[in-house]
Amino acid sequence: MNITIGIGDLKVCKAPDVLITYALGSCVGVCLLDAAVGVGGLSHIMLPESNATSAAATPMRFADTALPILIQQMERMGASRARLKAKIAGGATMFATASDKFNIGERNIEAVKKFLNANRIPILAQDIGLDYGRTQLFYPATGVMEIRAAAKGNKMF
Repeated sequence: MNITIGIGDLKVCKAPDVLITYALGSCVGVCLLDAAVGVGGLSHIMLPESNATSAAATPMRFADTALPILIQQMERMGASRARLKAKIAGGATMFATASDKFNIGERNIEAVKKFLNANRIPILAQDIGLDYGRTQLFYPATGVMEIRAAAKGNKMF
């Protein structure tokens, strides 16, 4: 079964289900997998960091609040934090005039990598940056992350 993750949302599943998210522009899609138990998760990160007000209302939009929730939900399904591996995609610069301050894609990538590094979760593959949107599919049964981009074709990681 295909499970769709909306913008600023996350889902977890067991193989053979497939996780899919659309419209990764400046957003970053984070796939986590515990291959030993076949539990996978995908989070569609909109923004790098929350503040107290935004996190309370919409914690799954932010790297600093969504990724801990993703890990907790995976652990409830039998995953072990110590076995998690990551694959990430997105973080594009969607507007040519984006200044460093407003380059949300780059800031999202940095926030995701900072969290994963702090939690000792290795990134096994990435398709990040550049200037185009992506659709991300994650197959927990195989650990494969598929990226579809209209002008760039499909890639498997």
